[in-house]
Amino acid sequence: MLTMTEKEINDREEAIEEQLELLFKANMKITNWDVPETDDKKAAEMILEILEKKVTKLREDVINGKYDYY
Repeated sequence: MLTMTEKEINDREEAIEEQLELLFKANMKITNWDVPETDDKKAAEMILEILEKKVTKLREDVINGKYDYY
C-alpha cells in the first residue's frame, strides 16, 4: 500500500516530467536565439550535462538531510 507521500508524487509524476522537458526545450530555444547557427546536438548534450549535475547535487543534498524538514 502506498503512503500518502508516494501517492501524491506518483499523481504528479507526469507534470514533473513535463516541467523538466519544458526547461530543457526553453534552454534549447534560448541557445538558438542567441546563436543562430548553433550545433543543436552539442547544445542539447551540454544542457543535459547541466541538468544531470544539478540532479546529482540535489540527490547529495537529500542524502545529507537538507530537505528532511523542508
